[in-house]
Amino acid sequence: MASKAKPVYAFHMIRRVDPRLTAYARELRNNPTPAELSIWHRVSRYRPPFTRQLVQAPYIIDLACRRAKLAVEFDGSQHLATIGKDATRTAFLERQGWKVIRLWNSDVLNNPDGAAQHILQEVAECLGDTHPQPLPSREGRERRPRFK
Repeated sequence: MASKAKPVYAFHMIRRVDPRLTAYARELRNNPTPAELSIWHRVSRYRPPFTRQLVQAPYIIDLACRRAKLAVEFDGSQHLATIGKDATRTAFLERQGWKVIRLWNSDVLNNPDGAAQHILQEVAECLGDTHPQPLPSREGRERRPRFK
């Protein structure tokens, strides 16, 4: 009796992203800094959509707009000691076609609306001056009756 052979490809699947990076990005997404959370609440309703903790191996982008290829990095005091690494990271992302902007956590927390507006203006510039629009609101519309 012939035994069924298992497909070879099932054992040799190549992952696009390292699972450790994905797990770390998920952990960062579940535990955002106050600055990240403040900005996320302000820009998440705009289009084109934003993504938090996007993996661009070997790095993780704090906030990204994929369509505009805009990467937003939130820097805290720990980044003072890693300026060289930050420059390397920025250069890598720029070679991949991303525009990188860096915002200090303290600036974001002191003026979150201004920081969000700055991010949205950068997105508009990257997309050729098309202003990102918020999702349409139902406010002011009359509701149709479901049944007559």
